[in-house]
Amino acid sequence: MYKVNDDFLWGVATSASQIEGAWKEDGKGMSIADCLRFRPAIDVKDYKKVNEVDTEEIEQALSDTNDKNWAKRYGVDFYHYYKEDIAQLAEMGIKAFRFSIGWTRIFPEGTEDQPNQMGLDYYLELVKELRKYQIEPIVTLSHYDMPLAIVLNSDSWYDRQTIALYEKFATTVIDYLSEYVNYWIPFNEIDSIIRHPFASAGLVKDRFTGKNFEEVIYQSMHHQFIASALVVDYCHKNYPKMQVGCMITKTTIYPYDSHPENILQSMLQMREVYAFSGIQVRGEYPAYLLKKLENEHISLSFSEGDPTFLAENTADFIAFSYYSSVCTAADTTGLKVSLANTTKGVYNKYLQQTDWGWQIDPVGIRISLVELYDRYNKPLFIVENGLGAADQLTKEGRVHDTYRIDYLRQHIQEVLRSVKEDGIELLGYCTWGAMDMISASTNQMSKRYGFLYVDLDDFGNGTFKRYKKDSYFWYQKLLDFDTEIPENFFDK
Repeated sequence: MYKVNDDFLWGVATSASQIEGAWKEDGKGMSIADCLRFRPAIDVKDYKKVNEVDTEEIEQALSDTNDKNWAKRYGVDFYHYYKEDIAQLAEMGIKAFRFSIGWTRIFPEGTEDQPNQMGLDYYLELVKELRKYQIEPIVTLSHYDMPLAIVLNSDSWYDRQTIALYEKFATTVIDYLSEYVNYWIPFNEIDSIIRHPFASAGLVKDRFTGKNFEEVIYQSMHHQFIASALVVDYCHKNYPKMQVGCMITKTTIYPYDSHPENILQSMLQMREVYAFSGIQVRGEYPAYLLKKLENEHISLSFSEGDPTFLAENTADFIAFSYYSSVCTAADTTGLKVSLANTTKGVYNKYLQQTDWGWQIDPVGIRISLVELYDRYNKPLFIVENGLGAADQLTKEGRVHDTYRIDYLRQHIQEVLRSVKEDGIELLGYCTWGAMDMISASTNQMSKRYGFLYVDLDDFGNGTFKRYKKDSYFWYQKLLDFDTEIPENFFDK
């Protein structure tokens, strides 16, 4: 028998730019997500090229009047379907719904003195709808959709003034939703700026001519760390009941084999994963990251008081996404490439792959829990875990996604084993996602994650109608057990 606490948060996760759509309605401004499109001519496994954006691409996005060319502009129209979607998810039995706030719904260009009231009211109605079904809102403030105007009129997150713009946005939202929201995440996968600087921080390389772009990225990340600490400080001072977490992309990295050089290489790469959680949990830059920056001649500008402020405003819990693992080697010449989220590595012969090249590793999620908890001894929260697959809707309106059920069954079993046997303090588990949505990594619809199938293709064609998948009913059955889950439930 597996047991979790009565207040364990079983849920689902989404993001505004991937589900909401309605990109020009009710005063919303243009975000960087509105400049990302599905590129069928590029291999979807080449994430760097898929999400590479330059000034010319932005200008094209600004001038293109055909919204169907830019998938995140229409999403899956959650903006209009949210009551119907939440009702179906409540029927499934979820206790938590993770979503993000569209920054440009609140401050369309990011610089306004007053917020857009229609945007605030939309999110207020959304959290009220969740509370109506006793569903806990988990709110991410920034999830890959900062205002495009900040990109065009400043140096994005490289400009320290962006911290003040974010602070105004964050505190406005926190105040307005304070009666209903207890859990906040300032930035989604804050470390992802290293892999996709435009989606994470609005950084366009050709706008920083003459500068070391790696230095631009790390300086921007430092500003995001300060902004995140500001959220912690504000909530702790004004709303003591609130908890503020940090969030990282948790990719587990194994050595390719037992050669000591490969073991060392895996340890060094895991340090890169932990550097960015460590700054937010321990409140200081780790020595190895400082040495890396020094060796690569990257100089960061700290304002007076930054070190103290980071040290005094650390995260209450560690949220993370987990999808896959990769291997690594000191010399990768001739070795087959594999993927984990947007991280590249070496193929692991013991694991299967998804259609998008991500290897399926259920034990890796338990390893991640043990590693994080042993390192930080703070509560953990799995806020993304799921399988992207090419689902097929039958003539009867069904989706027989046994592969997704297998993925979730194996991963959730490892999660519960970790709680039962490893002593992990885990706040909750949210699948990615709720309904199908536009993929963050490839900007396509056919890479489906949800429990609800959405009738929509990669080019914006479809009815937007929702259909319950077989995985919906499996998760519903799991959640019906509440705190005690029989071990034979996970038998295939």
